[in-house]
Amino acid sequence: MKGPQDFFNQLQGQFGQFVPDMARAAKDDFENHARATVMSVLARLDLVTRDEFDAQQAVLLRTREKVEALEAQVTELEKKLG
Repeated sequence: MKGPQDFFNQLQGQFGQFVPDMARAAKDDFENHARATVMSVLARLDLVTRDEFDAQQAVLLRTREKVEALEAQVTELEKKLG
């Protein structure tokens, strides 16, 4: 499962390609600040994990199947009454 950490690691790798001569201390400071900023922004967003999304998708699928079964029952009962 990819998450904020994976995103940050990818961003960090790309950043390192563009500034190879930056002093290590300054680079570390920037990385720490960037990590904190990205994590802060992501924490404020109303996001769900992939596992939560998949679980809700499964619930929706089961609900849809139940609705379709109930619709078929209603149709059958209407035929019997009409």
